[in-house]
Amino acid sequence: MSKILVPVGLSNRHIHLSKEHIEILFGKGYELTNFKDLKQPGQYACQEKVDIVGPKGTIKGVRVLGPARSNTQVEISFADGFALGVKPPVRNSGDLAESPGAKIVGPKGEVEMQEGIIAAARHIHMHTTDGEKFGIEDKEIVKVRIEGMRGLVFENVLARVHPTYALEFHVDLEEGNAAGLKNGDMVEIIK
Repeated sequence: MSKILVPVGLSNRHIHLSKEHIEILFGKGYELTNFKDLKQPGQYACQEKVDIVGPKGTIKGVRVLGPARSNTQVEISFADGFALGVKPPVRNSGDLAESPGAKIVGPKGEVEMQEGIIAAARHIHMHTTDGEKFGIEDKEIVKVRIEGMRGLVFENVLARVHPTYALEFHVDLEEGNAAGLKNGDMVEIIK
């Protein structure tokens, strides 16, 4: 079998908001404004931004991603955690139990989160047809090899296979910078 190649999508700090929190932060009945579609179908970067206030500091202008989610989730890097004064655990999206919280400040109100801040675990989104073609099942753990001057192998990469996903390897900016990656670079999946 030839190499299994997948494009890179670098993930900067961002927040997913619940409908309840959108209304507290931006006003009753407020609808998020699509700023730019993301590669994953139905997902988009919003015009809206919020401030995240931790015990040590504040990160201003954190981009909201839409659409609304069932639970509010903040995805940051370890360096962002130092700036806020929190230690984000490395977690898969939605796994928020016993993660740190912070205050979220919007133009119309504030939300005090008890938990919900994570450093997103590296993962690959792939459509079910990609999974079949590559012989990779949902929730399978693979490795990803990066070539070049800063080449390395990322271990413990979760494959997320679903009919609504588009093929893309997600890592945060810290991991991407360590490997010299940019959006759209092609990397190799190792089973």
